[in-house]
Amino acid sequence: MLVCLNGTFIPHEVAQLPITDGGFLFGDTLFETLKAFDQKILLVKEHLDRLQLSAELIDFPCDRKRIETSLHQMANSLSAPVSRVRLTLTRGTFQGLTFPTPETGSYLLTAIKMEEISEPEREIGAACVTAPNQRINPLSHLPQMKRGNYSDCLYAANYARTKGAHEALFVDPNGNLLEGSTSNLFALIDDKLLTPPLGQTVLAGVMRRQIIDAAAELGILVCEKEITKKELLEAEEAFLCNSLIDILPLASLDGKPLKRGCTWKTILKTLKMRIDT
Repeated sequence: MLVCLNGTFIPHEVAQLPITDGGFLFGDTLFETLKAFDQKILLVKEHLDRLQLSAELIDFPCDRKRIETSLHQMANSLSAPVSRVRLTLTRGTFQGLTFPTPETGSYLLTAIKMEEISEPEREIGAACVTAPNQRINPLSHLPQMKRGNYSDCLYAANYARTKGAHEALFVDPNGNLLEGSTSNLFALIDDKLLTPPLGQTVLAGVMRRQIIDAAAELGILVCEKEITKKELLEAEEAFLCNSLIDILPLASLDGKPLKRGCTWKTILKTLKMRIDT
């Protein structure tokens, strides 16, 4: 594991933050998860754009220039064929509930080796279940931020694992599907690629945006529209996406099989050409 704390690379065994840090006390952090091939970290600008906007919305310290320098240094140090890079921001040490001064904020970069989803695994697809809990966003800012207070997603993801599934999909009180615990959702219905609209409970995923752009390049009509469970089960095909898995087709929802199309393969091919080169 590579670890960079505030611009300094250190052994992971000695990396530490004080117990009074707001990230530990309140889950008050912002984070981004990026993928790297060899020594190239993908979609850095897009991830940092979202991070910077989120930081501005909630007065979070974010020294983008220093972070960019550290990401460049980390990229040069990567040795694995594929790596998972995590960037976390914290405000620093709290006294009561008062925000610390900006200069006490910290940023942490970690990188670990990861395994890509294999082509056979993509062909098999992901079994999904309906999350037993609600997607919660305590702040009404748009776009929704990737914040450290992630307990709703962690609970849903663990529930999926206990059911032998890959992902849990959140459903709103009206029965509309929102997103997965760590992924965005797409479905091909009536030759249109649909994805739930952004809002207080749907994340503006970096890969989601890339897929919309790739589909448009291919002449595929993309619409932001609410999707019910019934519509998903009748869809021509459906898939999940995030910055680590790229695209992963859905095989089933709550034990019911979904139709399997091939549009995702065409989009994935275009996606990789757009991102990896």
